[in-house]
Amino acid sequence: MGNPPPDHQLAVDYIDGKLDTKPLFELAGRMRDEGRGRTITYSPKVFVPITTLCRDVCTYCTFAKPPGAGGEYLTPDDVLAIAEAGDAAGCFEALLTLGDRPEERWPQAREFLRSQGHDTTIGYVRAMSELIVESTGLFPHANPGIMTIHDIEALRSTNVSMGLMLENISPRLMEPGMPHYNCPDKDPAVRMRTIENAGAARVPFTTGILVGIGETTPEIVDSLFAIREVHARWGHIQEVIIQNFRAKADTLMRRSAEPIPAWFARVVAVARWIFGPEMNLQVPPNLTERYEIYLDAGINDWGGVSPLTIDWVNPEAPWPHLDELRARTEGRGFELMSRLPVYPEFITEAWIDPGLIGRASGATDDHGYVRSVQDNAQLAG
Repeated sequence: MGNPPPDHQLAVDYIDGKLDTKPLFELAGRMRDEGRGRTITYSPKVFVPITTLCRDVCTYCTFAKPPGAGGEYLTPDDVLAIAEAGDAAGCFEALLTLGDRPEERWPQAREFLRSQGHDTTIGYVRAMSELIVESTGLFPHANPGIMTIHDIEALRSTNVSMGLMLENISPRLMEPGMPHYNCPDKDPAVRMRTIENAGAARVPFTTGILVGIGETTPEIVDSLFAIREVHARWGHIQEVIIQNFRAKADTLMRRSAEPIPAWFARVVAVARWIFGPEMNLQVPPNLTERYEIYLDAGINDWGGVSPLTIDWVNPEAPWPHLDELRARTEGRGFELMSRLPVYPEFITEAWIDPGLIGRASGATDDHGYVRSVQDNAQLAG
């Protein structure tokens, strides 16, 4: 049985509940099984918040903070301590997350960077990536925000993969009163340019959308199609994250409505339809209480799960324990497997820097999953 080609208007109607969604979920599940089988993956990680300073002011964010109120850089010793603890706990990924180009807004950022011998935060991220690779068995996965192709090429030698959430393709969200107002790095054209740059640099790349921040249903679908189109050009999108907005205290959007899981699952199923059987599709498991609903919507990955560090972007939402994650996954008839931050199909010389390909291949089995025979018993403990 062939799969019907994705249709923009039908996708909108499915999300809005104007059509019977049973065929949609059946299609999403079948497509996932065709392309990814019955294996659900996750990446054992530590979250390394390189800096919580940022030049943007997104109205839903609690990660970014000003100097004197939590906005700061991790020192090399801080970074190494987190990475070494993750290495000892059986993790494989060091997720490097930070605010966008804080040195362009904050003199304190410029002062710290000068003290470390750097002019830019990207340069500091590269140095910290090198430190992690040299000192531990972890694989850095950098999410440093907007990047030029030269930035990406400079990070490629130490990062097996990188990422940047598109969030949404609509520039309307940058207008006054909207969540991305006065946020230059949230310009969708600029973000799409970074995603294109990653393709040109041959970097396995993670991106996705943030749902529930004031966008319309057509804008959700437009965003999914935009990612699909850039992937068609370069073939480098290793994973698409469909993330549901969660309201946070002490933000301007603290009273905004959150997506209802049953509705959000329709967005996820539509994403599977649009991206097809082969794409890796993730929903974070810590942002929904009964997250296994998304298995029925066609996902095949839970993303990074940490035994040590909080989700710094959603600090109110703890990661599920591995035993629970496995039980819920297997309870729906799937097998849970751990992976590197780079997906198995991208562990090739065509996609990974020569200095990292041997390390990545040596850490994985014939199927591209991590070799840990005890399946990261440290996480379960």
